[in-house]
Amino acid sequence: MNNLNSVLLEGNMVRDPLLRSTPKGTPVCNFTIASNRFYRQDSNMEKEVGFFDVEAWGRLADACNTQGRKGRGVRVVGRLKQDRWTGNDGKNHAKIAIVAEHVEYRTDFKKTAASVSEAEILAGDAAPEYAETGGLALEMSGIPMETVEAEQFQAVAF
Repeated sequence: MNNLNSVLLEGNMVRDPLLRSTPKGTPVCNFTIASNRFYRQDSNMEKEVGFFDVEAWGRLADACNTQGRKGRGVRVVGRLKQDRWTGNDGKNHAKIAIVAEHVEYRTDFKKTAASVSEAEILAGDAAPEYAETGGLALEMSGIPMETVEAEQFQAVAF
């Protein structure tokens, strides 16, 4: 019987994904996610940032390389994997990474008119301009940004 090894992580990519292949030609994509945690310490709000290495394999690796980019919000479901090795200095080393089984990306809002600034779109002050969201057009005028779900994700899984 296998023990439970499951991870759900949400954050932002800190660099563009790196796609490479194994000697047998299997694609593997590596990227790092920064995940913020806020907590109250005495009367102050504190922020803790964790950085987590993620690897995706096969068709998921190709999709992560295509869809991912630095700064994009991402949700990863996967498992933990520990690599152990002995360094040139004779010391033992270990590294824990997340092996992705399912990856979702936050919707990428893009302005289509050069005259509309991102601040205007975010404030809801834009004239009837459109932002493209994965093939769907969302009219930003007349919709306060607060009513647009910030947690819209685009799933990439195989």
